[in-house]
Amino acid sequence: MRIHVATDHAGLEFSATVREHVAAQGHEVVDHGPQHYDPLDDYPSFCINAARAVARDQATGVEALGIVFGGSGNGEQIAANKVRGIRAALVWSESTATLAREHNDANVIAIGARQHTVDEALRFIDVFLATPFPGDERHARRIAQLAEYESTGSISGHEID
Repeated sequence: MRIHVATDHAGLEFSATVREHVAAQGHEVVDHGPQHYDPLDDYPSFCINAARAVARDQATGVEALGIVFGGSGNGEQIAANKVRGIRAALVWSESTATLAREHNDANVIAIGARQHTVDEALRFIDVFLATPFPGDERHARRIAQLAEYESTGSISGHEID
């Protein structure tokens, strides 16, 4: 599987560990930056580039997921979710990593590098990568509604004020 990774200055050192860990599992890792420490860098472009790459890969049939992180993971999740077709979930436990895949078919996770130990974060990543989306009808229906809203601004059969 291809794994797209992005961070900001807060997660730069952590990024190298994540990339090595994921590559050691046999995944192809693509680093979307940053390449050098800059305490004033801005995470949106890094995370959006990673999310766009995930969406592009998935649209062409390439099995791909993304991992974005920064100090809290919140901004990185928001940035990734600006990309059409991305369902980025903030993960803070093994349970949220599992549910992100099982209930939301999340294709990107965001982790707060300053909120967790390296070992905790690597466990979250391992769970996320290993958990398939089972395709339960109720979850697939909800995901389709989100995609419909993303494309049209409405959800058939549901009122949007």
